[in-house]
Amino acid sequence: MAVDYQYNNPLLEDFLFPPYDAIQPKHVSPAILSLLDQLESNLVELETRGEPTWPKLVEPLEKIKDRLSVVWGIVNHLNAVMDSPELRSAIEEVQPEKVKFQLRLDQSKPIYTAFKAIRQSSEWESLNEARKRIVEAQIKEAVLNGVSLEDDKRQHFNEIQQELEKLAQQFEENILDATNKFEKLITDKKDIEGMTATGLAMAAQMAVSKGHENATAENGPWIVTLAGPSYRSIMQHAKNRSLREELYRAYVTRATTGVLDNTEIINHILKLRLEKAKLLGFDNYAEVSMETKMATVDKTEELIEELCNACHSSAIQDMEDLEIFAKGHNAVEANQLRHWDINFWSERLHESRYDINEEELRAFFPLSRVIEGLFSLGKKLFGINIYPADGLAPVWNNDVRFYCVKNLSDVPIAYFYFDPYSRPHGKRGGAWVDLVVGRSRVVSHDATSCRLPVVHIVCNQTPPLAGKPSLMTFREVEALFHEFGHALQHMLTNQDEGLVSGTKGIEWDAVELPSQFMEHWCYQRDTLMSIAKHYKTGESLPEEICSKLLATRTFRAGSELLRQLRFASVDLELHKNYIPGGLESVFDIDQRVSRKTQVMPLQPEDRFLCSFSHIFADTYAAGYYCYQWAEVLAADAFSAFEEAGLNNEKAVKETGIKFRETVLALGGGKSPLQVFIDFRGREPSPEPLRRYYGLKPALAVS
Repeated sequence: MAVDYQYNNPLLEDFLFPPYDAIQPKHVSPAILSLLDQLESNLVELETRGEPTWPKLVEPLEKIKDRLSVVWGIVNHLNAVMDSPELRSAIEEVQPEKVKFQLRLDQSKPIYTAFKAIRQSSEWESLNEARKRIVEAQIKEAVLNGVSLEDDKRQHFNEIQQELEKLAQQFEENILDATNKFEKLITDKKDIEGMTATGLAMAAQMAVSKGHENATAENGPWIVTLAGPSYRSIMQHAKNRSLREELYRAYVTRATTGVLDNTEIINHILKLRLEKAKLLGFDNYAEVSMETKMATVDKTEELIEELCNACHSSAIQDMEDLEIFAKGHNAVEANQLRHWDINFWSERLHESRYDINEEELRAFFPLSRVIEGLFSLGKKLFGINIYPADGLAPVWNNDVRFYCVKNLSDVPIAYFYFDPYSRPHGKRGGAWVDLVVGRSRVVSHDATSCRLPVVHIVCNQTPPLAGKPSLMTFREVEALFHEFGHALQHMLTNQDEGLVSGTKGIEWDAVELPSQFMEHWCYQRDTLMSIAKHYKTGESLPEEICSKLLATRTFRAGSELLRQLRFASVDLELHKNYIPGGLESVFDIDQRVSRKTQVMPLQPEDRFLCSFSHIFADTYAAGYYCYQWAEVLAADAFSAFEEAGLNNEKAVKETGIKFRETVLALGGGKSPLQVFIDFRGREPSPEPLRRYYGLKPALAVS
């Protein structure tokens, strides 16, 4: 007898925290279909009885949007952290119905007309700024979602949206499958010479998981993969150049063959986005993207050009330094360094120039201590206390931790999950923050207080190995601080209007400001010393090493920035000028763009675009430049603390509270430029970024 999973379905419970321990793939389809039926009834009632007033229009609309985003967000989260064929199948089954309802909601003419009526009413001037921005955003979003299209054009627009959702899902799945498909068994210790103890332990642990029960870090066998920690370890430390080359070529050609080939998916996505733009009356998709940004296409191109000019000479010098160093070590490849040599020789030069070793540094960055230091910084800057709350909320994996954020009066203001470790088979790569539920007055569980934010923080760092705790690279420390910055903007918002709380309603090129701002604290001496404690002895990082580590901030900074500008440039070029079926393929464009943004030409077979999920499976299409745009804002914001005096505890606290009360608190209820001015007292300047990167040419960005 078939079981009806609609009843007692954990996805449909009225929960404070999602019942992650109970949700199974079999629950997804009945829950989503049942939910959509209910929301359709709610939408019909709103369209029929709604009035152009806040309580009669905006509040019921927020409830509909919130319910859908919360439940669908939980499903998407599980897909990202514990992928399975059953879950993929369940999502594939209901995704078309979800998109259909989303379009129905976004294209509701009665709701669109009601918002326009509010905009034109005599009550408009009495609305506060947050509510005005909500109204204006809802009108703009409706237009961008096709509300003004009629008949065949609307049908075509909706078909495009359905197909784009499906393609994005397939794109991400192909990357995960292609990444997991590659593994290399190594049995000869000479073939893995140079690898760190952590890298060897990780490779041996992978071998054990693949059936080599007697594998050890010392004697092998070892299995290396394209998962982030394993791949980076090989590229930075393996002396075996042919091994580095093999992994590099495999990495830049992921998802390019057979059923996992993303090439046609890219072409189809770009074609559909262009068609969508034309239907909406734009010349290209880049113009559509900029409708929800601070920047314009012209300003974006100007920023990219200025930054390229600022860092190009530094990147050339970086390459010359590597070549000289490799020649000094009689490396056979010194006269013709290739892409698979760069990270290896950069790491050797880094060790030589600063006399610090990444593997030795790991011992000073145990995850538990880094977390403790990060939370202390949160208290110092923003007046918050963070406490473990494991057991209060169900989790999806035993490694996941749960925390409660409280103000200094010991009152809870937010919660977050932290999923730290790489799990190659089932968890997608990278690091990210997702909102579970946002702060909101309207959808509160009681009538006296706002619903508190709940957030996921997900990383992919090295797990505990060989009886040691998780020991982090400095890059992993930076990634954690970055993601924590995103989480703070969700958790410390004071916006009661759910449609503009946290990052909602913020122009997308300002969203990276808090995350990149938090990275700067990794290079602040007191913060660094507070998080760097030896995992065995508890001793602080020696002062000499601390000074050297801080000095590494500008090491190859020009090269790293130029690499990011390649991504931003090719993203913009594909969404502005690419002609589907034209003379240039997407890879031709990447090669052309890279000649301006890379010191070393790309490999002819480079197909990085096939794993560029930011722009093909995420929300950064024609928007990757946002990282650089926000980087200018973040550097300037951090410089405010320098001006106040980093050794002046009182001044740092005052500046931190001001940052909290503006950048972190106001959400989308105020324009990000005005929020920045409220904090900084002026418009942003590019000078601090130039200084932090050690770049000599002046930058000009506005």
